[in-house]
Amino acid sequence: MSQNTTESHQSAHLSRSLGLWAIVFLGLGYMTPTVIFDTFGIVSEETNGLVPTAYLLALLAMVFTAISYGRMTRVFPSAGSAYTYTSETMSPNVGFLIGWSSLLDYLLLPLVNALIIRSYMESFFPNVPPWIWVVVYVAVVTTMVMVSMSNTSKVNALLVVFEVVLIAVFLVLAARAIWGGDGNGTLFSTAPVWNDNAQLGLLITGATIVCFSFIGFDAITMYTEEAKDANTVPKAIVLALLIGGAIFFVAAWFTQSLFPTLDGFTDDALENSALPEIAFKVGGEFFKILLTSAAFAATMASSLASHASVARLLYVMGRNGNGPISRSFGSVHPTFRTPAFAIVFVGVVSLGAIPFNLDFIASLINFGALIAFTFVNLTVIAYFAYRNKQFGTPKHILENIVLPLIGVAFTLILWANLSAESRNYGFIWFGAGILVLLWITKFLRRPLTMRMEEEGVIEVGEE
Repeated sequence: MSQNTTESHQSAHLSRSLGLWAIVFLGLGYMTPTVIFDTFGIVSEETNGLVPTAYLLALLAMVFTAISYGRMTRVFPSAGSAYTYTSETMSPNVGFLIGWSSLLDYLLLPLVNALIIRSYMESFFPNVPPWIWVVVYVAVVTTMVMVSMSNTSKVNALLVVFEVVLIAVFLVLAARAIWGGDGNGTLFSTAPVWNDNAQLGLLITGATIVCFSFIGFDAITMYTEEAKDANTVPKAIVLALLIGGAIFFVAAWFTQSLFPTLDGFTDDALENSALPEIAFKVGGEFFKILLTSAAFAATMASSLASHASVARLLYVMGRNGNGPISRSFGSVHPTFRTPAFAIVFVGVVSLGAIPFNLDFIASLINFGALIAFTFVNLTVIAYFAYRNKQFGTPKHILENIVLPLIGVAFTLILWANLSAESRNYGFIWFGAGILVLLWITKFLRRPLTMRMEEEGVIEVGEE
């Protein structure tokens, strides 16, 4: 094979430049650890002061799905995640609908981050037209994700480290205040996880709110084709989930111990973000500025991770489709070796942060993620138990049937507790996906195909 032929073949693939911890940090960036402070007032009020317990329940629900993701990414090392697994184990048509459902969440999260940044910048510079911040921010993120995935992951890692350091500073300040007699007066009380007002129904509702803080470990599977070693992806899934869960739980424990009730918080903290008030109460105006900066960094890290991951999903769906639109999404930039068209498209969608507001967009999120989680668990049963007949031993029954069914049950419980508005908009989006499927398959007469890429020619290394 000539050098030109080799280069041409390589240009059709993504660059394998991401190590284990780069992928873990991308997952953590997606999860946005500082969100614990943003939602504390809302969740504490909903659970009667048991925010850490809500996080534990949500983590438990996510663990079973994470196990299923880890198993399926070993079987199908493709960037398509739930779309790929469902297409391969059930049918490409079902896979398309699951991928379409996932797009609702993946596409909107970069837009949500742009909205949050817009609100931050408006508060500091009220005389500047808000659309300017959106355009500049989206252009910066899109360019970074376009030019280099390895550099994007490095910037993301620095931002995650910064926010985790600020969370650690918060823990020190909170511990000092608690030992000084504030809040519960001790860190060893069980009150943050259980009290006389505990109700299982309220805790499940709280878990439904906070479980979406964990969405991000699943996005790690989008980087399978860019991992230096595809076998590191299952490890990264578990590590990101457990590290993120530990950060959420510990931060929630300290915060709930310091603020066992919501006395003294404003209505805004109970309805929107409690982060500024928590920071001010713990460390004064200077720490408020620092923790807000960490939240800004967290939003930036989430933007980089979410923008990159949804572009990979569009890339794989385009790679397996037909027609000029699919070929455009399935193309890779010959120099940057990133899915350029998909990345630009996500940037254009993110410009929706100019006219829309956060309440409207937030109501659309999370519907598709839980559908994807449900089907990833079902693909384990479909592949291992149904296709490969691995159900002859107690171990096989546990791994291939019982554990994924528990994952399905947890995700369905959470899905049932979504807001009516979220479900309504979600069903509209899903219905649109059915119409698109009928169009591209000529009313199911032309079958969709699933194409797994051969990655053997790609050299491992930094860009």
